[in-house]
Amino acid sequence: VHVAPTVQRSQATTVESYIGTATTTKRTRMANFYNQSTAGGGSSAGGSGFYGSSGFGQQQQQGTNAQFASSTQQQQQQQNQGGFQQWQAPAPAAAPTNQFQQHQSQNQGYTSQQQQILQQQQQTPAPFWNPNTAAALAGVAAQAATGSMSNEAMLDWAVQGGAAAWKSGGASMIPGFDQAMITLRTYFAVDNDYVVKKMKKVLFPFKTSHWKRMENEAMGGPDNIVYMLPNTDENAPDLYIPSMSLISYCLLCALLYGTSGKFNPEVISDVTTKCFVTQVLEVVAIRFGLYMMQVSVPFLDLFSYTGYKYLGLCINMLIGLFMGHLGYGTTGFYITFLWTASAASYFMLKTMANNTPTKVSASGPKREIMVLGFAGSQALTMWFVSQTKNL
Repeated sequence: VHVAPTVQRSQATTVESYIGTATTTKRTRMANFYNQSTAGGGSSAGGSGFYGSSGFGQQQQQGTNAQFASSTQQQQQQQNQGGFQQWQAPAPAAAPTNQFQQHQSQNQGYTSQQQQILQQQQQTPAPFWNPNTAAALAGVAAQAATGSMSNEAMLDWAVQGGAAAWKSGGASMIPGFDQAMITLRTYFAVDNDYVVKKMKKVLFPFKTSHWKRMENEAMGGPDNIVYMLPNTDENAPDLYIPSMSLISYCLLCALLYGTSGKFNPEVISDVTTKCFVTQVLEVVAIRFGLYMMQVSVPFLDLFSYTGYKYLGLCINMLIGLFMGHLGYGTTGFYITFLWTASAASYFMLKTMANNTPTKVSASGPKREIMVLGFAGSQALTMWFVSQTKNL
């Protein structure tokens, strides 16, 4: 009976000494060691019977196990806290925070600069020719050379690519292009009523009594005269009828050469060049006369006034082609020419007389003589550009 407490005290002393010397050993190894020491103590007299019973010895063993488990957990928590403190010790808190704030402020500064650059890039139009465009064109050319791209696909790509390139900055690459388009837009502001009325006035000007242009009083002023657009005023000059008449006259000349069996593709370019160069020289001569009178008339107005004669030339060519089947092509052409040339000259006379300022330079040529010269130039240039040798 007295042997069991002695064995128990020796075992407890052994466990406490082991815990004090081996603080870093795991709980599993300590449990195994405790079982081994318990088995050793039980080998003495009465030891096994004491620990195997359910008396005081077993309760004390359970209490010892609980104390051993709690002490082991406390040691592990202390080790973890010590390791955590050692891990946090070399990292100061104030300096990294300031560095981070400084780095963040620098990033914000870079971001604002990048935003300014992006805004400038958005305001600045993209270049018309860039490496992406060159690469795309090279790829399409390669596909076209190998025959892997159809004509329809190539046409669609060209239309889409041209429109995108033009919108992305192609128009801005040409100096003064925007202003030129705004100016030309006023000369093409026409409708069907204007075209019909203008053609009647050009071909039959002798019955017309109103030649003065209408002024836009809402937009203009005493020092800045603004005229109405062609779709509002039939006396306003336009470039639609002259341009369409020139194209029609060149095609009719090609038809004349074709019906006579002498067609050549160069006929269209030759006739177009001859008409255009003649008109440019005519406009330069009229402009020089106005300069001598110290009168300012826009160049495009002069191109419009001198371009209406192509409408009469188209009528001459149609009559000549029709009468040519009857054997009177040249006769019909010149009879019609007398009317159309007279109408073009009279139209030019009345237009310049009513739309040219009356106050001219006293040292320059007289206004009446210059206006008559402008009118006579219409009949002369119409005769010069006429094509009658194949009628």
